Amino acid sequence: MRDAPPHFAIKRIYEPPSADDGRRVLVDRLWPRGVSKDEAELDLWLKPVAPSPALRKWFGHDPANWDEFTHRYRAELSDNTEAVDQLRHMHGKVTLLYAAHDEQHNHALVLLDFLQSSRKA
Repeated sequence: MRDAPPHFAIKRIYEPPSADDGRRVLVDRLWPRGVSKDEAELDLWLKPVAPSPALRKWFGHDPANWDEFTHRYRAELSDNTEAVDQLRHMHGKVTLLYAAHDEQHNHALVLLDFLQSSRKA
């Protein structure tokens, strides 16, 4: 019998950890400002699943670039099977943590959608 696939959620790392988070995985390439490693209560810091430095710089958290950023980041994720598979092979609830201020335009949303849509395919 196969284990159930992980259930993914996202959360800003600045929100307090909760028992409901399950495994806590930081999906940013850079360590978030003002958060100590003890406060973060991470199970894993998965830098390679974050957008490439060039893509992150190009995006600049500008909502006007959102659609193109989403397209480019999904392409990076498709080519980054090792890091993506690391998430896919986890069990139970997995909370993807990110530091971006914009909760509507950030890479964790794209990553969450990618993991959920590619699992259905």
